[in-house]
Amino acid sequence: MTSSATAPPSPWVTDVVLALASTLVVAVVIAADPAGDGGAGPAAYAFAAGLGALVLLRRFAPRTMLVLTFLGVCAYYALGLAPVGMVLPAVAALYSAAERGRAGWAVGTGGVLVVVATYFRLTDEDVDPSAALTAYDLVTNVALTAAAVALGVAVRLAREARERTALVRDLTAAEEAHAAQERLQAERLRIARDLHDAVGHNLSVVALHAGVADEAVGRDDDAARGALARVREAASGTLDDLRATVRVLRAPLPGTAPRGAVGLAGLDALLAPVREAGLEVTVDDAVPPGALAGAIDAAAYRIVQEALTNVVRHAGARHVRVEAAVADGRLRLAVTDDGRGAGGAAGSGAGLAGMRERAGLLGGALSAADAPGGGFAVVADLPARLEP
Repeated sequence: MTSSATAPPSPWVTDVVLALASTLVVAVVIAADPAGDGGAGPAAYAFAAGLGALVLLRRFAPRTMLVLTFLGVCAYYALGLAPVGMVLPAVAALYSAAERGRAGWAVGTGGVLVVVATYFRLTDEDVDPSAALTAYDLVTNVALTAAAVALGVAVRLAREARERTALVRDLTAAEEAHAAQERLQAERLRIARDLHDAVGHNLSVVALHAGVADEAVGRDDDAARGALARVREAASGTLDDLRATVRVLRAPLPGTAPRGAVGLAGLDALLAPVREAGLEVTVDDAVPPGALAGAIDAAAYRIVQEALTNVVRHAGARHVRVEAAVADGRLRLAVTDDGRGAGGAAGSGAGLAGMRERAGLLGGALSAADAPGGGFAVVADLPARLEP
């Protein structure tokens, strides 16, 4: 009901109303018959109706409408019918032409009508030329022409402005939809990286402790039970990460879905299974509470997690050092081990690529290469705060 009440009228309704209004105005002037010479007969009213009907051509042939209107006005006066002025019968046609984007034709036709009317008033021997021209013809006809053309141009410009506004609105909506899709895709990539980091780390711990339990069975049952407990805890952590990921995927707004508390404050829980696996871990965390934006804090946690996963899987290290510090608005994060090093493959692997992508998306950089004193080093440089 609301949409039908606010819908614009049909173009044909507008054209018919304009044609009837033009006919009525000319007919009223004819009926007044200011000259009183009996020219207000059926032929005059027929001309009024015909000139009004020509307005119906305004949408399809505005130039043809103007030419026929001009010829009709000339024929009307040639037949000696009741005077109605040269421009008045053509006002609707002049307005329509200007409104349909033919302002030049409207000005030209109006100008010709004014010239013709002025010429005949100046050459009329029964009228004082200067008085008649100043009081009636020139001023009135020029005013009517200018008003009709100006109104038509104003209506056309207003309509085009509305159309441009609607186009901008549609383009803005399309751009927002595209941006939302890009954000959704970025969120999916983030979820994939987080899932890879979390599950990869926990499965590495599971494999390590499963090996320890296998070797201890029958020789050191307490050690075997302890290793199996670590396997159970790591598996439980993996399931928790998977459940959190499912919650994110089911959430209607991916950018605001709960993601779980990950950050440098959670390093102790992250390092506990690594220490229990036999690695000596040194932590130098000099980051004050609240110094990092949430996204930076979470990214730092995931980078440390992936770096430790690589140490457990590939390094054969005995000691690993984790350093984090903030200076000049930047976070420097380093994970260094004393293992075998990269062996010429420092930049390979999905884990390292994911860490580089994560750092790059946040406006930082990450390097992964052999450490000068032996072993392998992952170093990340990130902004402490994201730009607004």
